[in-house]
Amino acid sequence: MTHDVVPPDEGASPEVLALAKVVARLRSEIADLEGIAAATAVTERAKGALMAQTGISADAAYETLLARGTRWGRTLLEECWLTLGQIRSRPAPEAAASPPTAHGPGGTGQRRQPAEPATGTGGDAAPADGRPSALLPRLAEGLAEAEDEADIAELLRVVLGEPVGVDGVMIYSVTSAGSLALTGHAGIAESLADQWRHVPPLSGVAALEAIAARQAVWLEDPAADARRYLLIGETPGQWPSRAWIPVPSGGRVRSAIGFMRNRPGPFDQDTRTVLRQAVRLCAAPLRGGGPHGAGAARTAVPDDVAAVQAILDVLSGPAVLLTPLRSATGEIEDYRIDGAAPESVDVRGRRGKELVGRRVLETYPTVAGTALWEGYEDALATGAVYEGEPFTYREVGAGFPQESVYSVRATRLGQRLVVSWIRHDISEREARRLTDMQRLGNLGWAGWQLTTDRVIWSDQVYAIFDRDPALGPIELEELPRHVVPDDRARIAAAVHRLLRLGQQAVDLPFRIATADGVRHVRIVVEAQTDANGTPVEVHGFFQDVTALRDVELALRESERAVLVQTGMLQAERALAARLQATLLPIPEQSVELAGLCVEVAYVPSDSGVNVGGDWYSAVELPDRSALFVVGDVAGHGLPAVGTMAQLRFTAKGMATTGSALIDVLRRLNNLLLHTDSEPSATATMVIGRYQPDVRRLTWARAGHLPPLLVRGGRADFLAQPDGCLLGAARDSVYGQAVIDLQPGDHLLLYTDGLVERPGEDIDLGLGRLAKTALQLLRDGVDGELARTLAAQRAGNLDDICVLDIHVPDDAE
Repeated sequence: MTHDVVPPDEGASPEVLALAKVVARLRSEIADLEGIAAATAVTERAKGALMAQTGISADAAYETLLARGTRWGRTLLEECWLTLGQIRSRPAPEAAASPPTAHGPGGTGQRRQPAEPATGTGGDAAPADGRPSALLPRLAEGLAEAEDEADIAELLRVVLGEPVGVDGVMIYSVTSAGSLALTGHAGIAESLADQWRHVPPLSGVAALEAIAARQAVWLEDPAADARRYLLIGETPGQWPSRAWIPVPSGGRVRSAIGFMRNRPGPFDQDTRTVLRQAVRLCAAPLRGGGPHGAGAARTAVPDDVAAVQAILDVLSGPAVLLTPLRSATGEIEDYRIDGAAPESVDVRGRRGKELVGRRVLETYPTVAGTALWEGYEDALATGAVYEGEPFTYREVGAGFPQESVYSVRATRLGQRLVVSWIRHDISEREARRLTDMQRLGNLGWAGWQLTTDRVIWSDQVYAIFDRDPALGPIELEELPRHVVPDDRARIAAAVHRLLRLGQQAVDLPFRIATADGVRHVRIVVEAQTDANGTPVEVHGFFQDVTALRDVELALRESERAVLVQTGMLQAERALAARLQATLLPIPEQSVELAGLCVEVAYVPSDSGVNVGGDWYSAVELPDRSALFVVGDVAGHGLPAVGTMAQLRFTAKGMATTGSALIDVLRRLNNLLLHTDSEPSATATMVIGRYQPDVRRLTWARAGHLPPLLVRGGRADFLAQPDGCLLGAARDSVYGQAVIDLQPGDHLLLYTDGLVERPGEDIDLGLGRLAKTALQLLRDGVDGELARTLAAQRAGNLDDICVLDIHVPDDAE
């Protein structure tokens, strides 16, 4: 592969000339390394094919290929290509001599489509029976001609599509910023690929989790997976099962392959195995190679370099061994780092042996053409030690410019240079960082030299004590005098233990008075003693914890208020519950009323501390008819219980005196509208009067859910007459309806807690109620239908009241 390099103008600066030479050299290296990467990929694919055919390990496959080549006098690469040729569906004699490339002899340089894997069964081709054991050889054959991640993704989709059910493939790689980049895909709409081409490093990304944990992530339950992960797809139900498998690597895992399936259900063990093996086969071409990557060629270290590295390993400062890299004319173009001391660090943070093999212009790109660069050349040419004047180097590797001052020494060692340096501003920078840390943490350090009576305070301690630095620091013995009286004795005792007994550590809070008020301060100090146990030094830090103490006090007050409020609510709940139990007794079993079997179930809410306003009435009227009412007052607590009592007894009294049902609802509506509460209470209600002689039920409603009639193996909701909820509007109009009940009928009156679920349409809940009631009656649950329905809503967020009106089968 060749690259056209445009030379810089003759008048270009030395830095530009040096960088141009680096670019030319790197391009040349890339061309060389592409051949190395291709050979490595062929070796890995041949190993994978042999593993799939024989079931042996990767190491055993490599040893087998070596043994075969030695036996027949072939190189390892020739043996690998012969092995891959044996699984092709057609002979390829040219492949045994050299790997096919897009730019080889006779090549056109045009992009090729990934080869379709063989599907025939003649000759030596792998069987195309769809079994996992037959897929990997086919995949290895196609990988031999795949050029990039897009080819690999398409190949995986084609080979694994029918046998394994793979409908889409996505390949993600981690960028230097930690985000994900989509490097290849197949079976994925371009619009979707564009949407997910760059994924930031967020939590809930399955591909990123697979890479970080180095473990496959199997997504087989769409509902559960959607709560944990960001699912890729154009619609919520697309690809009900998917897998993300990390690409194995000798170092840090950088890629993951996602397999999308339209078929639901879990991946069986065979499928999981073949997907893992397929990803393992793709590892080599996806990892790629490079000067310092996993695919880089390994060269032996010369003995003299190894000897120098052994010396550098024990040095306490930064130093490197440089080998000059010369052009064809003998001019030094760059230096290669062949050895490095552990404390050697470049502008990107690479340290020690991480620098070995890199170029000086790669680690410090702006030194070309400087006095330092000329000093290196003089040291190599004359053998004189180079010791340059301190110079300023501008660093930009951390994302913002920094200037550091260096002094560099260089001496010739054979044909190489040993270079060491000192960074002068390191102590100043560390001091600045320490000052920032004290300021941000609102703490300062202090030290007391007991033998010399010398006291040292950092600037932040003066700020904490609100003390003028001109007054100097406070002696340790004088510290109790600057503490508020209530804390003075405790601090004095701690100082005594430090100075007289040599106590190792003290960690105490105390208070001081300042112009801004009382401050809460923490002291953490320790004493150092001599051989006789006598304290000679005390050092530690002071920290202003006033803000933290204020937060603690506020939190304590908040907790106390919460406890008081909780106690009041619990007391109110207990009172409301007793009042509700008194006003609304629930029979433990079904009762007979006007020839009907009536069952009542009531289940309070499982959340909150307030009881609700659900209620019922089932009484016999003076004319031998029966009154049935179910209502639901909005809200909870004592107000809801009080409104429930008003409605229950008023409705019962009016019905007893012969008022029509619609008149009862109209007057109850006016009653709520004229209450003293603001805003007025609201409620829903369904009321019915049953005449046993003709088995006729006349009923009306006020914004309530429709009754459910179960008759003859069917469950239907009654058509609803007009009627808005009580307390909503003046002069509301209410209608009524009539239904004749038959032997065996079940009529259910209920409140909304039985059917409602958060975020769900009410029609779904009604349909579920009808289906459940019908099934329970078919299963023989007759006398306890109401209780069974209510019990199935365990964990309900609202009160539940159910009234089951049953006409006995033998009713006359």
